[in-house]
Amino acid sequence: MDPVFVQIGPITIRYYGLMYIIAFALVYLLVLYRLKDEPRFKVSKGQVGDISANMMIGIIIGARLGYVIFYDLGYYLLHPLEIFLPFTFSGGFRFVGIAGMSFHGGFIGVILAAWLYIRKTELSFLDIADLFIPAIPLGYTFGRLGNFINGELYGRITTSPIGMRFPLAPGFSLRHPSQLYEAFFEGVVLFAILWSIRKIKLKRGMMIPLYLIGYGLARYFIEYFRQPDAHLGLFFGTFSMGQILSAAMILSGLGLAIYLSRQTDGEED
Repeated sequence: MDPVFVQIGPITIRYYGLMYIIAFALVYLLVLYRLKDEPRFKVSKGQVGDISANMMIGIIIGARLGYVIFYDLGYYLLHPLEIFLPFTFSGGFRFVGIAGMSFHGGFIGVILAAWLYIRKTELSFLDIADLFIPAIPLGYTFGRLGNFINGELYGRITTSPIGMRFPLAPGFSLRHPSQLYEAFFEGVVLFAILWSIRKIKLKRGMMIPLYLIGYGLARYFIEYFRQPDAHLGLFFGTFSMGQILSAAMILSGLGLAIYLSRQTDGEED
């Protein structure tokens, strides 16, 4: 598939970037829908816009720094200018674009960006998390579709009829379309679960651990179908970096769920 959506002269618009725009817009619209449908959230439309803008910045910076720290720290310690500059200085000066984004880093970036904004207002961080999180997986679905169209983050070799050939993958073997697996399970399925229980009376902030556990479980098992990063391989011959980070999400979610369940309403932030 051609990853370029349209090209006008020197300007190129790729499906991947378009998918990011669709994802942010969809989450924003779903949150506005919840404000109208669920009066318990005391947030203005303007505040939703401000929080969303901060989250967009947070996810981009967090995803990039997450990739640098989790996946290739040694290289970027030697080439720090390449962290945010779309050039490489290895073997000469060349334009290569910015490649390498980490979901786990992006999630941390979103949380920090939202918290930094909310702490300056009268809003509750836990309420805002409960408001936004059920919508996030559906937006994330489009990010994985962008990965699929780009032909990146492809799966491991398979003989299954569902196998596909990815031009960026070495060799000519069929591979699992792991991007589609992620789009469905981490995106559509997780969205359906969180959206269906969004009106159930839970402890404030409980959507955070539910998301951490749900995404972590889905990503952990899908990693068995996804090709590990070539420069990292598998840890202990079994676990990918994605599985290690996902396991940390699951444990964090369980710990946070226990903590929130023990808090009284007056103690919740």
